[in-house]
Amino acid sequence: MIERADQLVLDYVSKAADAAHGVLRQDHRLDFVQRLRARIESERAGSEDPKVVARVLARFGDPAALVEREARRRTSDGAVPKIQAEPEVRPAESDTAVFPRVVDDVPPGVERGIREARARLTRRTERGLPFAGLRRAAMAGANPMATQGRDARTVVKGHPREVLAMGLLLLAALLVPISLPTVAIFQVPVIVWAVGAAVVLASDSWSFRDRMIGLGAPMFGYGVGGVVVGALRVGGEQGFAAFVTQFYEVSGVMFMIFTGLGVVWLAYRLWDLS
Repeated sequence: MIERADQLVLDYVSKAADAAHGVLRQDHRLDFVQRLRARIESERAGSEDPKVVARVLARFGDPAALVEREARRRTSDGAVPKIQAEPEVRPAESDTAVFPRVVDDVPPGVERGIREARARLTRRTERGLPFAGLRRAAMAGANPMATQGRDARTVVKGHPREVLAMGLLLLAALLVPISLPTVAIFQVPVIVWAVGAAVVLASDSWSFRDRMIGLGAPMFGYGVGGVVVGALRVGGEQGFAAFVTQFYEVSGVMFMIFTGLGVVWLAYRLWDLS
C-alpha cells in the first residue's frame, strides 16, 4: 500500500515535469517540481493510503494546468508563485459531494465549461468504437498522450503484485503439457495456479466481478469446455470410458486456452481501471 501511494505521487510529479519541459527554463522547472513535491507532501500529511493520496492529487488537478499557471505568473511579474490546492470540503450527509478544484486565475465558469467540453468530445470520439480501452492500450507504446500519459511501463510499475499474479496464471497454463512430479497429491500446475489465484483475490485493483471472470474462465474451460469438446470427439465410440478418455485429452488444452483468455481480461481491466 505504501509503494502504491508513493508511486501515485511520483507519477503525478513526473507528468508535471514532462509538461514543464520546453515551457519553463531548466532552473525554473527544477524549482517548480521541488515546490510541487513539497506541497503534495504537506497536503498528504504523511498518509500512506492510496485513496487519500489520490484525493489529494485530485485537488491539485491537471499537472499541465499547473505548469501553464506557473509560466503565466513568471511571465507576468517574475515572482515565484505559491502552489496551492483548494482545501477539501466535507459536505453534509444530505449534500452532494463535489470534488474541490485547484485555485487558479481562470474564472470557475470558464474552467468548468472547458472541462465539460473536453469530456463530451472524448465520449463522442469513442462512442461506437468497440473496445476503446483496448485500442488506447495498443496505442500507448507509440503515443502515451493517447492514454493521458499512461503506458504499459507505468501500469506494470504501479501494479507489480497484479502483474505477478497474471504471470503465475500463465505459467500454470504453460506447465500443463509438461510431465512433472506431483507435490503431495497435487499437480505442479494446480499449485502454481492456486498461488496466482490467491494473489488475484487479494488484490483491490480489480472489482470482484473482474476477479471472478478472470479466475472462473479456466475452470469453465476445463469443466464445460472439456465436456463439450470431449463429447464431440467421442464420435461413434460407445461407453462412458471412451468419453472419459476424450475428456482428459482435451480438458488440459481447454484449461490453457481459457486461462489465456482470463489473463487477457484481467490485463485489459487493469489497464482500463488504472
